[in-house]
Amino acid sequence: MNRRDRQNATAPSDDVTLRSAEPGDAVAISELLGAPGTFEGTLQLPDMPLASRLEMLQRIDPHGCRLVAVAGEDLVGMAALHSLPSLRRAHARALVIAVAAPWQGRGVAQSLMARLLAWADDWAGVLRVELMVHADNARAITLYERFGFFLEGRHRAYALKNGCYVDGVSMARLHPSPPLPAPAPEPGAPA
Repeated sequence: MNRRDRQNATAPSDDVTLRSAEPGDAVAISELLGAPGTFEGTLQLPDMPLASRLEMLQRIDPHGCRLVAVAGEDLVGMAALHSLPSLRRAHARALVIAVAAPWQGRGVAQSLMARLLAWADDWAGVLRVELMVHADNARAITLYERFGFFLEGRHRAYALKNGCYVDGVSMARLHPSPPLPAPAPEPGAPA
C-alpha cells in the first residue's frame, strides 16, 4: 500500500474511531487481548488476571505509537509499534495488533495498520517494522503483505496454540522511501 493509499485510509465505518491509546485504556486492552477469538492469534493466554498485563499496558513508550479502535463505548481493536531496547536498533519497531472477533474482516486492522505505518514513515523516521505471526494465520499474512511486509523466516514449533505447537513466521517491512535531508541552500541564496 503506497503513501497516498495509507493517507486516504479511514476508519472502517462511521461507527469506529481510531485514537491514541491512553493509560486508562489498559483494562479494555487487556480484556481484548484475553478474549476468545482474539488471544489465539497472539502470544497471550486466556484467563489471565488484569494485573499480569496492566503495568505493560499503562507504560508510556515515548518512541512508540499505540492506537485503539473504538466503536461506541467498546474498544474493538488495538495496534502498536514498540521501540526496541537497544540503541543499535533505534531504527526499528515491533508491531503488535489485535482485533475483537466480531470486528475481524471489517477493515479495523487495515485502518490501524495504515495509521501506524503513516506515523512510522512520515513522523518517526522508522526504517524497519517487524512482526511475528502464526504461520496458519493466512488472513493476517495477506494483510501484512498488502502493506509491504516480506517473509524473513519460519520458526518451527514457535508457539503453543490450542494444545499443538504451531510455526511462526517473521516478517518485516522497510520504509518504502526513507527520508533524505533537504538540499542545502546555495551559497548566497536567501534562506
